[in-house]
Amino acid sequence: MNPARRTTPAAATAIVLATAGGLLTAVTTPASAATSCASPVYKRQFFANTTFSGKPKKTDCDSKIDQNWGTKAPASGLPSNHFGVRWTVTRDFGSGGPFSFPAESRDGIRVYLDGVRKVDLWKDVSTTVKKTVNVTIPSGKHTLRIDFVNWTGAANVKFSYTPRTSSTVDKVKPHTPTGTTATYDTATGKAKVTWSKNKEMDLAGYRVYRRLKGSTYPAKPLATTTSTSYTDTPPPTGQTYYYEVRAADKAGNESTGTADQAVTTVDRTAPPVPTGMSTVSEPKGLRVGWSAVQGAVSYRVYRAASADGVYTRVGSTEQVSYVDASAAEGTTYHYRVTALDAAGNESARSVAVSGKRRDLTPPSAVTGVTVTPTEYGFEVHWDANPAADLASYVVRRGELLGDEEEQMCSLYPGYYVSARTTSYAYTTLPDGEESCFIVDAVDDAGNSSFQWTREAQIVTATELDMTPSVATPEGSPVRLTATSGEAGVELSWSPVADATGYQVYGWNPHAKAYEKLAATTGSSYGDTGAARGTTHFYWVTAQYADGTESAPDADWVVLAP
Repeated sequence: MNPARRTTPAAATAIVLATAGGLLTAVTTPASAATSCASPVYKRQFFANTTFSGKPKKTDCDSKIDQNWGTKAPASGLPSNHFGVRWTVTRDFGSGGPFSFPAESRDGIRVYLDGVRKVDLWKDVSTTVKKTVNVTIPSGKHTLRIDFVNWTGAANVKFSYTPRTSSTVDKVKPHTPTGTTATYDTATGKAKVTWSKNKEMDLAGYRVYRRLKGSTYPAKPLATTTSTSYTDTPPPTGQTYYYEVRAADKAGNESTGTADQAVTTVDRTAPPVPTGMSTVSEPKGLRVGWSAVQGAVSYRVYRAASADGVYTRVGSTEQVSYVDASAAEGTTYHYRVTALDAAGNESARSVAVSGKRRDLTPPSAVTGVTVTPTEYGFEVHWDANPAADLASYVVRRGELLGDEEEQMCSLYPGYYVSARTTSYAYTTLPDGEESCFIVDAVDDAGNSSFQWTREAQIVTATELDMTPSVATPEGSPVRLTATSGEAGVELSWSPVADATGYQVYGWNPHAKAYEKLAATTGSSYGDTGAARGTTHFYWVTAQYADGTESAPDADWVVLAP
């Protein structure tokens, strides 16, 4: 209850309630001044009649309408019956929306919104009457007027207006916050975003979003706050970030975002550490390489005599490699690299990589190469290479391209052979094709005679044709695989539906026919009697209950000597 208080003539003042941080404080104004109440405080007027006619007997400010005068007069100089009290307030409702107007009165109460009556309980009653009206208030400023009269008897009145915050009722978004600004402190690296307070009564708070220039705002806000400012520490990358603020109400409705507020940060972020470290010896020195680092404009190269030694800078470059021309041949060095960006930020050092500047003299070309066709492919022989630092031989086979007048040997990748041997059993399906061969020599520094000189003794040879003269029919349900094993040849196949067993056949080149080797109900067979140093051809058929066999599936395998 907020009864009017008596003021003395000597004081000659009226009580005015003003808001300060949400609390009500009392201030005095000269009696001659018109009473002014700061919104959302009501202006209250007392009348000595029920028609609100004439000049009010008293005017003051009231923070809420909740009075119970009983049978007493509401203020000095007013009667206890047949009086009226009027409250008015004009306030900004922001985006507006659904509101509830609960009213209680003894005797009469009427509530007006912008002059339109919304509540009407206008009767002389002996008990308190109650009514709640749901109203949709448009956005912006609106005026509420509440008229109360007491005809006879006890007097009490209560009224409030509150937003309806159920998400099923309130579908009105808050207004977009205004007055948004963003500032950036280069000393602290902090960005402060500020905005004006929204007017909505059901405001839950604000959501602050941040995005990098060129990207979109994420679905999740950077922060939520009930304040009208937020301080952020954006990544110190020298890039531009944008902020926007959205208001959210208690029903979960979110406003549109404010205009972008940009800040450009100070670049204090070092580039990533270089990776992909490598070294390679070259004629002019030892080349240190690494993968390109995003944002780097240059690199620094550091060298030490051991992995955990003291590293000294030996050079800088804008490229992704650096040739250390001062590296001595035959000496192992350790390197670490850093990346620098345009702001001069230097990354941490990379992991260490070691390298040795090696000799670049390849062995002499291999001579005395002979290639003999065999039943398992070819037997290759050569003369021992005299290089003292010889590490291995590489036997490479190739395909002859061109016509009879000019042919070229297109080489396949080779097979490395120990430096202690001068022969190699080259296994391949002997089907009568002509091939070319070279034997390359490689030293312990990795120098290849052929790769350095592009010259080698080329020997051509034609394979024996071991292909069975009996063609394999098509349409077999069997899927046969033949592999070489320690005990001979291992055959395996996929099971066939409805098959009661399988027949295994081997090619006899002398009889020029596939001869039966075994019958089995399993899906594998080991030919332990298969001779080494030749090529073996096999068939497998599926056998059915009626004694018939499916078409065979074929495969072959070479057994080296």
